[in-house]
Amino acid sequence: MPGSSIGNERKGLFDVNPGTSQRTQPAHRVVVTGIGVVTPIGIGIENFWQSCIASKNGANLITQMDTSAYDCHIGAEVKEFDPEQFLDRKMARKADRYIQFAVAAARLAERDSGITIDEGNRDEVGVLIGSGIGGIHRLEDEHAALMEKGPSRVSPFTVPMMIADMGAGLVSIELGARGPNNCVVTACATGSNAIGDAYHIIRRGDAQAMFAGGAEAAISGMGLSGFCAAKAITFNPDPMSASRPFDAKRDGFLLGEGGGVLVLERLDLAQARKAKIYGEIVGYGMSGDAYHITSPDPDGNGAIRSMKMALRSAGIQPTDVDYINAHGTSTQMNDRTETLAIKRVFGDHAYKLAMSSTKSQIGHLLGAAGAVEAAACLMAIQTNILPPTINYEFPDPDCDLDYVPNKARDGRVNVVMSNSFGFGGHNATIIMRRYSE
Repeated sequence: MPGSSIGNERKGLFDVNPGTSQRTQPAHRVVVTGIGVVTPIGIGIENFWQSCIASKNGANLITQMDTSAYDCHIGAEVKEFDPEQFLDRKMARKADRYIQFAVAAARLAERDSGITIDEGNRDEVGVLIGSGIGGIHRLEDEHAALMEKGPSRVSPFTVPMMIADMGAGLVSIELGARGPNNCVVTACATGSNAIGDAYHIIRRGDAQAMFAGGAEAAISGMGLSGFCAAKAITFNPDPMSASRPFDAKRDGFLLGEGGGVLVLERLDLAQARKAKIYGEIVGYGMSGDAYHITSPDPDGNGAIRSMKMALRSAGIQPTDVDYINAHGTSTQMNDRTETLAIKRVFGDHAYKLAMSSTKSQIGHLLGAAGAVEAAACLMAIQTNILPPTINYEFPDPDCDLDYVPNKARDGRVNVVMSNSFGFGGHNATIIMRRYSE
């Protein structure tokens, strides 16, 4: 695998206009050269994708905690995950589970990309990894210690391992990446915002490569009880049919966990090291609903603005889009509103393109969702296979588009859109296309 370093070359990134002191900044093309995922249906991009197109369901009874007192007993947990494969034993024990997922996904993406981070380029490689909730396991454990044993028994690692930016922080430390380092916290839009923001960082010349994505591990007492109280989660007792986006009998989202990280890279540098290119990021949009803390605008106005902004920034027409990876949470409001918004943005073309929800298989990964779903979009481009929406049995007259029901199918995929919408009215849309010179 080609593993030469990205060169530490600022030369040529900025041109000075003759006779002025103003610097004009070129817009660099940005491609994806590595993917790392930790999901309920597979760890590593190949395992994940093969499970995805085989319609595997990652839901099951929750094993991390006793759910007998809860209204929901099912979730989509990551199975057979060993954090010591990615972190030394001491740090693995200290790190919250979401941080473990972030580091694991970043390491997998690093290996997949073949990128080498060294003294020649480490100042030009950055990290932008978000989390919707952060270290809720650490918070719960240390709160219990406080209540039961007193303040002297609270760990000095409580705050560092609880805060939402430590996924990005520890990935930066582990990789030795000293470029731009940031964290996005926009609820369920986090992963897509992280990728979009990292795209702009490279595009404007502030980094040569970025590790971007999200991680989440909120299958915990507070996480589960909070979502149950909000009536946002599914109360279906059957794991195999609980997550059913766009289906008339959907009753809420399935709580999942995991992480996803992409390696975004300046095109010319990716070409120079002969890297594999999964696809090119070409558009990014975001907006706010300004409507409600948890419910989407029922007219889909925020989602519409986000998708239109992404299309405009990509310089393409709605008819150019072949596939949409929907936010598709399996809640009554989201699925109906998202379908409405897509019809208003795409017009007649909405009935010609394909759309599916990866959450039907892996549940809702909250802050990690957008990153893992972007990975699915890139694999759709690579393989020309459309991933399915499983558990689709009962058509909803308000949701009447092509959701690729139950089974993956072949289809030419050149341009993809991925939507992510979050509590607080956050909307994010990214557009990727097949790479061509």
